[in-house]
Amino acid sequence: MSKLTDMTDAEILAIAEPMMDNLLDGSNEVDHAKHVRDFTQRLKDIVTKANLEAQCANRSLGYFSKREFVCVFRKQHNVGVVWRQFFSKSDDEYVNHAIFVQRGDQILIDHCLIC
Repeated sequence: MSKLTDMTDAEILAIAEPMMDNLLDGSNEVDHAKHVRDFTQRLKDIVTKANLEAQCANRSLGYFSKREFVCVFRKQHNVGVVWRQFFSKSDDEYVNHAIFVQRGDQILIDHCLIC
């Protein structure tokens, strides 16, 4: 596998998009195992089952719906991907950004924030 930070945007998105699909589906379903499947241990330690349930308790915006790729940011040891995120009960646009890291041949999510 190529070094994550040397990959093209298309190569990064081919990895990041399915991971983000899974993360958001897991959130929509309040399925902790699915939601954290691609997390680093550091992030798994933060997003416990109780933490995810608390995050999902307020559905005033509805569920995660479509998202649109905005850009990739490369740093020395990780890659950030930014999307425009939408919810099922809102016309507002939100920022979805995730940090991806490489651990050997595995790519993992080390941070994700939707605001």
